[in-house]
Amino acid sequence: MIILKKALHRRRFLRGVGTSLALPLLDAMVPAMTALAATAAKPVRRLGFVYMPMGAPMARWTPASVGKLTELSPTLHSLTPYLDQLTVIGNLELKNAYSPGNHATANSAFLSAAKAKMTEGADYELATTVDQIAAQRIGKETRLPSLEMAMDLLTTIGACDNGFACAYQNNLSWSSATTPLPAEAHPRVVFERLFGDGGTTADRLVELRKNASILDWVLDDVAALQRQIGPGDRAKLGEYLDTVREVERRIQKAEKQTAGSQQADLDRPAGVPASYGEHARLMFDLQTLALQGDVTRVITFQLAREASTRTYPEAGVSDPHHPLSHHSNDPEKLAKLAMINAYHVSLFAYFLGKLKATRDGEGSLLDHSLYLFGSGMGNSDVHDHVDLPVVVAGGAAGRVQGGRHIRYKEPIPLANLHLTLLDRVGVPMESFADSNGKIAEIRQPASL
Repeated sequence: MIILKKALHRRRFLRGVGTSLALPLLDAMVPAMTALAATAAKPVRRLGFVYMPMGAPMARWTPASVGKLTELSPTLHSLTPYLDQLTVIGNLELKNAYSPGNHATANSAFLSAAKAKMTEGADYELATTVDQIAAQRIGKETRLPSLEMAMDLLTTIGACDNGFACAYQNNLSWSSATTPLPAEAHPRVVFERLFGDGGTTADRLVELRKNASILDWVLDDVAALQRQIGPGDRAKLGEYLDTVREVERRIQKAEKQTAGSQQADLDRPAGVPASYGEHARLMFDLQTLALQGDVTRVITFQLAREASTRTYPEAGVSDPHHPLSHHSNDPEKLAKLAMINAYHVSLFAYFLGKLKATRDGEGSLLDHSLYLFGSGMGNSDVHDHVDLPVVVAGGAAGRVQGGRHIRYKEPIPLANLHLTLLDRVGVPMESFADSNGKIAEIRQPASL
Protein backbone atom coordinates (compact mmCIF):
# COMPACT_ATOMS: atom_id res chain seq x y z
CA MET A 1 0.00 0.00 0.00
CA ILE A 2 1.22 3.50 -0.85
CA ILE A 3 1.75 5.84 2.08
CA LEU A 4 0.40 9.22 1.06
CA LYS A 5 1.37 11.20 4.12
CA LYS A 6 3.81 10.91 6.99
CA ALA A 7 1.93 10.87 10.27
CA LEU A 8 2.74 12.76 13.42
CA HIS A 9 3.94 10.42 16.15
CA ARG A 10 1.34 9.73 18.89
CA ARG A 11 4.04 10.50 21.44
CA ARG A 12 4.74 13.97 19.98
CA PHE A 13 5.27 16.66 22.64
CA LEU A 14 5.44 20.44 22.58
CA ARG A 15 8.74 21.28 24.20
CA GLY A 16 10.23 24.36 25.80
CA VAL A 17 12.49 25.22 28.70
CA GLY A 18 11.47 22.85 31.48
CA THR A 19 8.25 21.93 29.66
CA SER A 20 7.04 18.85 27.84
CA LEU A 21 3.41 19.23 26.82
CA ALA A 22 1.72 16.06 25.59
CA LEU A 23 -0.73 16.39 22.71
CA PRO A 24 -4.26 15.06 22.31
CA LEU A 25 -4.99 12.55 19.54
CA LEU A 26 -4.97 14.50 16.27
CA ASP A 27 -6.14 13.41 12.83
CA ALA A 28 -2.58 13.97 11.62
CA MET A 29 -1.52 11.12 13.90
CA VAL A 30 -3.82 8.77 11.96
CA PRO A 31 -2.96 9.16 8.24
CA ALA A 32 -5.56 8.02 5.74
CA MET A 33 -4.88 5.09 3.40
CA THR A 34 -1.82 3.66 5.08
CA ALA A 35 -1.11 0.15 6.22
CA LEU A 36 -0.73 1.46 9.78
CA ALA A 37 -3.94 3.50 9.81
CA ALA A 38 -6.12 0.89 11.50
CA THR A 39 -3.58 0.36 14.28
CA ALA A 40 -2.99 4.08 14.75
CA ALA A 41 -6.72 4.80 14.92
CA LYS A 42 -7.43 2.10 17.49
CA PRO A 43 -8.49 3.86 20.69
CA VAL A 44 -6.52 3.25 23.85
CA ARG A 45 -8.40 2.18 26.94
CA ARG A 46 -8.04 3.98 30.25
CA LEU A 47 -8.87 2.75 33.74
CA GLY A 48 -9.63 4.91 36.75
CA PHE A 49 -10.85 4.60 40.32
CA VAL A 50 -12.51 7.26 42.50
CA TYR A 51 -12.86 6.51 46.20
CA MET A 52 -15.71 7.85 48.33
CA PRO A 53 -15.18 7.29 52.07
CA MET A 54 -17.54 5.92 54.71
CA GLY A 55 -20.08 4.12 52.58
CA ALA A 56 -23.64 5.27 51.91
CA PRO A 57 -27.23 4.77 53.08
CA MET A 58 -28.05 2.17 50.44
CA ALA A 59 -31.80 2.81 50.44
CA ARG A 60 -31.06 6.22 48.94
CA TRP A 61 -28.25 4.91 46.69
CA THR A 62 -29.86 1.87 45.05
CA PRO A 63 -32.00 2.30 41.90
CA ALA A 64 -35.57 1.03 42.24
CA SER A 65 -35.50 -1.59 39.48
CA VAL A 66 -32.97 -4.23 38.42
CA GLY A 67 -32.00 -4.80 34.80
CA LYS A 68 -32.25 -1.97 32.30
CA LEU A 69 -31.37 1.28 34.05
CA THR A 70 -34.14 3.76 33.33
CA GLU A 71 -34.07 5.95 36.42
CA LEU A 72 -31.43 6.62 39.05
CA SER A 73 -31.83 6.89 42.80
CA PRO A 74 -31.81 10.26 44.61
CA THR A 75 -28.13 9.92 45.53
CA LEU A 76 -27.10 9.03 41.96
CA HIS A 77 -29.48 11.42 40.22
CA SER A 78 -26.76 13.81 38.99
CA LEU A 79 -25.39 10.97 36.83
CA THR A 80 -28.60 10.84 34.76
CA PRO A 81 -27.05 12.47 31.62
CA TYR A 82 -24.68 9.47 31.42
CA LEU A 83 -27.28 6.78 32.12
CA ASP A 84 -26.42 4.75 29.02
CA GLN A 85 -22.78 4.49 30.11
CA LEU A 86 -23.43 3.56 33.75
CA THR A 87 -23.52 0.19 35.43
CA VAL A 88 -24.73 0.13 39.03
CA ILE A 89 -23.75 -3.05 40.88
CA GLY A 90 -25.24 -4.12 44.20
CA ASN A 91 -24.21 -6.61 46.89
CA LEU A 92 -20.46 -6.64 46.33
CA GLU A 93 -18.35 -7.56 49.35
CA LEU A 94 -14.82 -7.17 50.70
CA LYS A 95 -14.42 -10.18 52.97
CA ASN A 96 -10.74 -9.46 53.52
CA ALA A 97 -11.59 -6.06 54.98
CA TYR A 98 -12.91 -7.78 58.11
CA SER A 99 -9.77 -8.00 60.19
CA PRO A 100 -11.59 -6.51 62.10
CA GLY A 101 -13.53 -4.25 59.77
CA ASN A 102 -12.77 -0.57 60.13
CA HIS A 103 -11.94 2.60 58.19
CA ALA A 104 -8.36 1.59 57.48
CA THR A 105 -9.35 -1.76 55.98
CA ALA A 106 -12.19 -0.22 53.95
CA ASN A 107 -9.63 1.98 52.20
CA SER A 108 -6.82 -0.57 51.92
CA ALA A 109 -8.99 -3.39 50.60
CA PHE A 110 -10.87 -1.31 48.04
CA LEU A 111 -8.31 -1.82 45.27
CA SER A 112 -6.42 -4.76 46.72
CA ALA A 113 -9.27 -6.94 48.01
CA ALA A 114 -6.58 -8.16 50.40
CA LYS A 115 -6.23 -8.53 54.15
CA ALA A 116 -4.02 -5.87 55.72
CA LYS A 117 -1.44 -7.00 58.23
CA MET A 118 -2.40 -5.61 61.62
CA THR A 119 0.46 -3.38 62.68
CA GLU A 120 0.98 0.16 63.88
CA GLY A 121 4.56 0.29 62.65
CA ALA A 122 6.38 0.47 59.35
CA ASP A 123 6.15 -3.28 58.77
CA TYR A 124 2.77 -2.89 57.03
CA GLU A 125 1.82 -5.43 54.39
CA LEU A 126 -1.05 -5.58 51.90
CA ALA A 127 -0.89 -6.58 48.19
CA THR A 128 -0.45 -5.09 44.74
CA THR A 129 -3.60 -3.16 43.90
CA VAL A 130 -5.67 -3.59 40.75
CA ASP A 131 -4.65 -0.21 39.33
CA GLN A 132 -0.98 -1.16 39.52
CA ILE A 133 -1.60 -4.46 37.80
CA ALA A 134 -3.21 -2.47 34.99
CA ALA A 135 -0.34 0.03 35.01
CA GLN A 136 2.17 -2.77 34.46
CA ARG A 137 0.40 -3.56 31.17
CA ILE A 138 -1.40 -0.55 29.73
CA GLY A 139 0.84 2.02 31.42
CA LYS A 140 4.06 0.86 29.78
CA GLU A 141 3.69 3.16 26.78
CA THR A 142 2.90 6.37 28.66
CA ARG A 143 5.19 8.81 30.41
CA LEU A 144 3.49 8.14 33.75
CA PRO A 145 2.47 4.49 34.20
CA SER A 146 -0.10 5.67 36.74
CA LEU A 147 -1.22 8.78 38.57
CA GLU A 148 -2.26 8.79 42.24
CA MET A 149 -4.33 11.73 43.47
CA ALA A 150 -6.18 12.74 46.64
CA MET A 151 -7.96 15.68 48.21
CA ASP A 152 -6.41 15.55 51.68
CA LEU A 153 -2.89 16.24 52.83
CA LEU A 154 -2.06 12.82 54.24
CA THR A 155 0.82 13.54 56.60
CA THR A 156 -0.29 11.39 59.53
CA ILE A 157 1.98 8.45 60.36
CA GLY A 158 2.03 5.68 62.92
CA ALA A 159 -1.25 4.22 64.16
CA CYS A 160 -4.51 5.58 62.78
CA ASP A 161 -7.31 3.08 63.29
CA ASN A 162 -7.55 0.36 65.94
CA GLY A 163 -4.13 -1.18 65.50
CA PHE A 164 -3.64 -0.38 61.83
CA ALA A 165 -0.90 1.86 60.47
CA CYS A 166 -1.88 5.11 58.78
CA ALA A 167 -0.41 3.79 55.52
CA TYR A 168 -3.55 1.68 55.05
CA GLN A 169 -5.87 4.63 55.50
CA ASN A 170 -3.82 7.10 53.48
CA ASN A 171 -3.01 5.11 50.35
CA LEU A 172 -5.35 3.54 47.82
CA SER A 173 -2.61 2.36 45.48
CA TRP A 174 0.16 -0.16 46.29
CA SER A 175 2.80 -1.24 43.76
CA SER A 176 3.71 -4.22 45.93
CA ALA A 177 2.66 -5.73 49.24
CA THR A 178 5.05 -3.41 51.09
CA THR A 179 5.06 -0.32 48.84
CA PRO A 180 2.16 2.13 49.11
CA LEU A 181 2.13 4.90 46.49
CA PRO A 182 1.45 8.29 48.12
CA ALA A 183 -1.26 10.34 46.46
CA GLU A 184 -0.82 13.98 45.54
CA ALA A 185 -3.39 16.55 46.68
CA HIS A 186 -1.75 19.71 45.36
CA PRO A 187 -2.94 20.75 41.86
CA ARG A 188 0.34 22.56 41.16
CA VAL A 189 2.40 19.45 41.82
CA VAL A 190 0.11 17.34 39.61
CA PHE A 191 0.32 19.99 36.88
CA GLU A 192 4.11 19.89 37.07
CA ARG A 193 4.13 16.10 36.87
CA LEU A 194 2.00 16.24 33.73
CA PHE A 195 3.79 19.04 31.91
CA GLY A 196 7.16 19.68 33.57
CA ASP A 197 10.33 18.38 31.96
CA GLY A 198 13.65 18.97 33.66
CA GLY A 199 14.63 21.39 36.38
CA THR A 200 12.85 21.74 39.70
CA THR A 201 9.38 23.01 40.47
CA ALA A 202 11.00 25.97 42.26
CA ASP A 203 12.94 26.87 39.12
CA ARG A 204 9.80 26.79 37.02
CA LEU A 205 7.90 28.90 39.55
CA VAL A 206 10.60 31.56 39.26
CA GLU A 207 10.17 31.51 35.49
CA LEU A 208 6.39 31.67 35.83
CA ARG A 209 6.77 35.00 37.58
CA LYS A 210 8.33 36.28 34.36
CA ASN A 211 5.88 34.52 32.05
CA ALA A 212 2.13 34.19 32.50
CA SER A 213 2.01 30.55 31.48
CA ILE A 214 4.10 27.50 30.64
CA LEU A 215 2.46 27.81 27.22
CA ASP A 216 4.68 30.87 26.66
CA TRP A 217 7.63 28.46 26.67
CA VAL A 218 6.29 26.32 23.80
CA LEU A 219 5.04 29.04 21.43
CA ASP A 220 7.69 28.28 18.80
CA ASP A 221 6.86 24.59 18.85
CA VAL A 222 3.13 25.35 18.67
CA ALA A 223 3.66 27.57 15.61
CA ALA A 224 5.73 24.88 13.90
CA LEU A 225 3.13 22.22 14.61
CA GLN A 226 0.26 24.37 13.33
CA ARG A 227 1.99 24.60 9.97
CA GLN A 228 1.99 20.80 9.73
CA ILE A 229 -1.66 20.10 10.55
CA GLY A 230 -5.03 20.80 8.99
CA PRO A 231 -7.78 23.22 10.11
CA GLY A 232 -9.62 20.60 12.16
CA ASP A 233 -6.50 19.66 14.07
CA ARG A 234 -5.60 23.30 14.59
CA ALA A 235 -9.01 23.85 16.19
CA LYS A 236 -8.59 20.75 18.37
CA LEU A 237 -5.11 21.85 19.39
CA GLY A 238 -6.38 25.34 20.22
CA GLU A 239 -9.16 23.94 22.44
CA TYR A 240 -6.70 21.71 24.25
CA LEU A 241 -4.19 24.52 24.87
CA ASP A 242 -7.03 26.77 26.06
CA THR A 243 -8.00 24.09 28.58
CA VAL A 244 -4.42 23.72 29.79
CA ARG A 245 -4.17 27.47 30.24
CA GLU A 246 -7.52 27.69 32.06
CA VAL A 247 -6.51 24.94 34.51
CA GLU A 248 -3.16 26.65 35.05
CA ARG A 249 -4.92 29.98 35.62
CA ARG A 250 -7.16 28.44 38.29
CA ILE A 251 -4.12 26.97 40.05
CA GLN A 252 -2.40 30.36 39.99
CA LYS A 253 -5.53 32.05 41.32
CA ALA A 254 -5.73 29.65 44.27
CA GLU A 255 -2.04 30.17 45.03
CA LYS A 256 -2.47 33.96 45.05
CA GLN A 257 -5.55 33.80 47.24
CA THR A 258 -3.83 31.66 49.88
CA ALA A 259 -0.42 33.33 49.74
CA GLY A 260 0.52 34.64 53.17
CA SER A 261 -2.51 33.09 54.84
CA GLN A 262 -2.01 32.45 58.54
CA GLN A 263 -4.85 29.94 58.74
CA ALA A 264 -3.46 26.44 59.16
CA ASP A 265 -5.36 23.51 57.69
CA LEU A 266 -3.99 20.09 58.58
CA ASP A 267 -6.04 18.38 55.87
CA ARG A 268 -5.43 20.62 52.86
CA PRO A 269 -2.06 21.55 51.36
CA ALA A 270 -1.26 25.24 51.03
CA GLY A 271 -2.08 26.90 47.74
CA VAL A 272 -5.22 24.95 46.83
CA PRO A 273 -8.68 26.46 46.26
CA ALA A 274 -10.46 27.30 49.50
CA SER A 275 -13.61 25.61 48.20
CA TYR A 276 -13.61 21.81 48.38
CA GLY A 277 -15.74 21.68 45.24
CA GLU A 278 -13.39 23.89 43.23
CA HIS A 279 -10.41 21.87 44.44
CA ALA A 280 -12.10 18.61 43.41
CA ARG A 281 -13.16 19.95 40.00
CA LEU A 282 -9.62 21.16 39.40
CA MET A 283 -8.24 17.72 40.24
CA PHE A 284 -10.77 16.12 37.89
CA ASP A 285 -9.80 18.57 35.14
CA LEU A 286 -6.17 17.58 35.60
CA GLN A 287 -7.22 13.95 35.19
CA THR A 288 -8.99 14.84 31.95
CA LEU A 289 -5.85 16.52 30.63
CA ALA A 290 -3.70 13.56 31.67
CA LEU A 291 -5.96 11.15 29.79
CA GLN A 292 -6.44 13.42 26.80
CA GLY A 293 -2.70 13.86 26.32
CA ASP A 294 -2.12 10.14 26.98
CA VAL A 295 0.31 11.08 29.75
CA THR A 296 -1.16 8.20 31.72
CA ARG A 297 -3.90 5.61 31.28
CA VAL A 298 -4.36 4.61 34.93
CA ILE A 299 -5.55 6.99 37.68
CA THR A 300 -6.70 6.66 41.30
CA PHE A 301 -8.35 9.49 43.21
CA GLN A 302 -9.35 9.62 46.88
CA LEU A 303 -12.18 12.14 47.36
CA ALA A 304 -11.64 12.20 51.12
CA ARG A 305 -9.83 10.22 53.75
CA GLU A 306 -11.64 7.53 55.71
CA ALA A 307 -12.75 8.87 59.12
CA SER A 308 -12.48 12.41 57.75
CA THR A 309 -14.17 15.09 59.82
CA ARG A 310 -14.47 17.40 56.82
CA THR A 311 -17.69 19.39 56.58
CA TYR A 312 -19.53 20.13 53.34
CA PRO A 313 -21.27 23.51 53.56
CA GLU A 314 -21.48 23.56 49.75
CA ALA A 315 -23.77 20.54 50.03
CA GLY A 316 -25.75 22.08 52.88
CA VAL A 317 -24.11 19.94 55.57
CA SER A 318 -22.16 21.63 58.36
CA ASP A 319 -21.79 18.47 60.47
CA PRO A 320 -18.46 16.59 60.24
CA HIS A 321 -18.64 13.58 57.96
CA HIS A 322 -17.28 10.88 60.29
CA PRO A 323 -19.65 11.50 63.22
CA LEU A 324 -22.56 11.55 60.77
CA SER A 325 -21.48 8.20 59.41
CA HIS A 326 -22.25 6.68 62.83
CA HIS A 327 -25.90 7.51 62.40
CA SER A 328 -27.59 4.82 64.57
CA ASN A 329 -30.35 4.92 61.93
CA ASP A 330 -31.27 8.43 62.97
CA PRO A 331 -33.34 9.79 60.03
CA GLU A 332 -31.79 13.26 60.20
CA LYS A 333 -28.22 11.93 60.20
CA LEU A 334 -29.03 9.50 57.39
CA ALA A 335 -30.45 12.35 55.32
CA LYS A 336 -27.34 14.46 55.85
CA LEU A 337 -25.05 11.53 55.06
CA ALA A 338 -26.96 10.97 51.82
CA MET A 339 -26.49 14.65 50.98
CA ILE A 340 -22.72 14.25 51.31
CA ASN A 341 -22.85 11.14 49.12
CA ALA A 342 -24.92 12.97 46.51
CA TYR A 343 -22.44 15.84 46.54
CA HIS A 344 -19.51 13.49 45.96
CA VAL A 345 -21.47 11.83 43.14
CA SER A 346 -22.21 15.23 41.59
CA LEU A 347 -18.47 15.94 41.40
CA PHE A 348 -17.98 12.62 39.63
CA ALA A 349 -20.81 13.61 37.28
CA TYR A 350 -18.91 16.82 36.52
CA PHE A 351 -15.91 14.70 35.57
CA LEU A 352 -17.95 12.39 33.34
CA GLY A 353 -19.27 15.48 31.58
CA LYS A 354 -15.71 16.59 30.88
CA LEU A 355 -14.78 13.14 29.56
CA LYS A 356 -17.87 12.99 27.35
CA ALA A 357 -17.16 16.44 25.90
CA THR A 358 -13.52 15.63 25.11
CA ARG A 359 -13.01 14.15 21.66
CA ASP A 360 -10.70 11.18 21.37
CA GLY A 361 -10.41 9.78 17.86
CA GLU A 362 -13.79 8.50 16.69
CA GLY A 363 -15.36 8.87 20.12
CA SER A 364 -14.92 10.62 23.44
CA LEU A 365 -12.70 10.00 26.44
CA LEU A 366 -15.77 8.62 28.22
CA ASP A 367 -16.33 6.17 25.37
CA HIS A 368 -12.76 4.91 25.71
CA SER A 369 -12.36 4.95 29.51
CA LEU A 370 -13.63 2.83 32.36
CA TYR A 371 -14.00 4.36 35.83
CA LEU A 372 -15.09 2.74 39.07
CA PHE A 373 -16.63 5.07 41.66
CA GLY A 374 -17.38 3.68 45.09
CA SER A 375 -16.46 2.89 48.65
CA GLY A 376 -14.90 0.03 50.59
CA MET A 377 -17.52 0.42 53.30
CA GLY A 378 -21.21 -0.37 53.14
CA ASN A 379 -23.08 0.54 56.30
CA SER A 380 -20.69 2.92 58.02
CA ASP A 381 -22.60 2.78 61.30
CA VAL A 382 -21.39 -0.77 61.90
CA HIS A 383 -18.21 -0.67 59.77
CA ASP A 384 -19.36 -3.45 57.44
CA HIS A 385 -17.94 -4.17 54.00
CA VAL A 386 -20.88 -5.71 52.17
CA ASP A 387 -23.42 -4.23 49.74
CA LEU A 388 -20.85 -1.62 48.77
CA PRO A 389 -21.96 1.51 46.93
CA VAL A 390 -20.38 1.02 43.48
CA VAL A 391 -20.91 2.52 40.02
CA VAL A 392 -18.94 1.81 36.83
CA ALA A 393 -18.90 4.43 34.08
CA GLY A 394 -17.55 4.46 30.54
CA GLY A 395 -17.41 2.28 27.45
CA ALA A 396 -13.85 0.87 27.49
CA ALA A 397 -13.62 1.50 23.72
CA GLY A 398 -16.67 -0.58 22.89
CA ARG A 399 -16.13 -3.36 25.40
CA VAL A 400 -18.73 -2.33 28.01
CA GLN A 401 -22.46 -1.82 27.52
CA GLY A 402 -23.89 0.51 30.17
CA GLY A 403 -27.42 1.38 31.18
CA ARG A 404 -27.79 -1.52 33.61
CA HIS A 405 -28.45 -2.16 37.28
CA ILE A 406 -27.01 -5.49 38.44
CA ARG A 407 -27.89 -6.76 41.88
CA TYR A 408 -26.91 -10.12 43.35
CA LYS A 409 -29.10 -12.06 45.78
CA GLU A 410 -26.02 -13.22 47.68
CA PRO A 411 -22.82 -11.17 48.15
CA ILE A 412 -20.03 -11.70 45.61
CA PRO A 413 -16.41 -10.52 45.90
CA LEU A 414 -15.55 -6.99 44.80
CA ALA A 415 -12.49 -8.73 43.32
CA ASN A 416 -14.81 -10.19 40.66
CA LEU A 417 -15.48 -6.66 39.47
CA HIS A 418 -11.78 -5.78 39.47
CA LEU A 419 -11.03 -8.90 37.44
CA THR A 420 -13.75 -7.91 34.96
CA LEU A 421 -12.53 -4.34 34.62
CA LEU A 422 -8.98 -5.56 33.96
CA ASP A 423 -10.30 -7.84 31.24
CA ARG A 424 -12.30 -5.03 29.60
CA VAL A 425 -9.27 -2.75 29.33
CA GLY A 426 -7.10 -5.46 27.84
CA VAL A 427 -5.43 -6.99 30.90
CA PRO A 428 -6.87 -10.52 31.10
CA MET A 429 -6.13 -12.53 34.25
CA GLU A 430 -7.35 -15.84 35.59
CA SER A 431 -7.95 -14.49 39.09
CA PHE A 432 -7.41 -11.50 41.36
CA ALA A 433 -7.27 -11.66 45.18
CA ASP A 434 -10.34 -13.61 46.38
CA SER A 435 -12.21 -13.51 43.07
CA ASN A 436 -14.27 -16.54 42.03
CA GLY A 437 -15.16 -15.42 38.52
CA LYS A 438 -15.92 -12.46 36.27
CA ILE A 439 -19.15 -10.47 36.19
CA ALA A 440 -20.78 -11.76 33.03
CA GLU A 441 -23.44 -9.04 33.07
CA ILE A 442 -20.78 -6.40 32.35
CA ARG A 443 -20.63 -7.11 28.66
CA GLN A 444 -19.91 -5.39 25.41
CA PRO A 445 -22.69 -4.21 23.07
CA ALA A 446 -24.48 -7.00 21.21
CA SER A 447 -23.48 -5.45 17.88
CA LEU A 448 -19.77 -6.04 18.58
